[in-house]
Amino acid sequence: MPANALRWIWLAVLTLAITFGLEAVQLPAALLIGPMAAGIIIALTGTRLTMPAFGRSIAQAVIGVMVAGTVTADLLVTFSARWPVFLASIVSVVAVSTLSGYVLARMKVLPATTAIWGSSAGAASAMVVMAQSYGADARLVGFMQYLRIIFVAGIAAVVARTVGGVTASTPAHTFFAAPDVVPALNAAAIAIGGSVIGKATRLPAGLLLGPLLLGAALHVAGVTFYVPAIVLALAYALLGWTIGLGFDRDVLLHAGRALLPVTTSILLLIGFCGLLAYALHVFAGIDPLTAYLATSPGGMDSIAIIAAAIDVDVPFIMALQTARLLVIMAIGPSLARLLANRLIRRDASSGQ
Repeated sequence: MPANALRWIWLAVLTLAITFGLEAVQLPAALLIGPMAAGIIIALTGTRLTMPAFGRSIAQAVIGVMVAGTVTADLLVTFSARWPVFLASIVSVVAVSTLSGYVLARMKVLPATTAIWGSSAGAASAMVVMAQSYGADARLVGFMQYLRIIFVAGIAAVVARTVGGVTASTPAHTFFAAPDVVPALNAAAIAIGGSVIGKATRLPAGLLLGPLLLGAALHVAGVTFYVPAIVLALAYALLGWTIGLGFDRDVLLHAGRALLPVTTSILLLIGFCGLLAYALHVFAGIDPLTAYLATSPGGMDSIAIIAAAIDVDVPFIMALQTARLLVIMAIGPSLARLLANRLIRRDASSGQ
């Protein structure tokens, strides 16, 4: 057997072992963190493996379809009914998360675009893909995003257990359940068609945004589709491997040096979102647990699982989470470039 094939087999076995271990202790985002950790281990042993371009393309398209499935007509109705509340919340969280990234960049903890994308309060996988498309270091962005997922989902689970009586357990993944054929085929068609449209129109991050926009429009129009669990797990693995295999000792040391300031920025952002949730409760009459889960900065999948298990306004939570993600994906590239250029000009004027 070729040596390269043996390396991929070793990576797959290591990924399964780590992922199942993380799932056993109910760690949020295990399907993302497991492959990334396995990739880092392989990279640090000096084993040379590179994710082929088609692997990254598949991951982006599948994640785009997955996010599109959260956009529903009910979500739009919920948003239109409470748009001032949504707008104020989204602008506040985006502003604070962007400020957090700007401060990290100005302190030279991380490069400018990497700090800004890593601090963005959206779905982690989507933010990593977008960051990679715009030249940021996907390895460090992934480190920041997934670290925040662990904090956000863990704290949200504790709050939900304390206030709402929900446990932190996650439903078992039915990876090998027979899929509904037509919705699964629809998802495949959206992934392929959206990718083609995204590339043909030269849409920024088109392999992600093409399927996302096409899928969202079709979902609102009533087309049923879903990504089978095994396919989504594969996409997460491809993305995790892409990030993890790019790590080397220098990158890992950089991440280690950035751990304390990044963790501090995450906790400050979570604290701000807690205050925002309190304001929504006091001034908009939204129950505290709904407000807290709706404003939590990222980890949308984990928040959805927690919200579905307790008596909260799930449409409101998912509407706010999804709307914030779409806003960040729309303005994120321009915002990252603007702030990065500002920092470059500042450094140049100060002679640094």
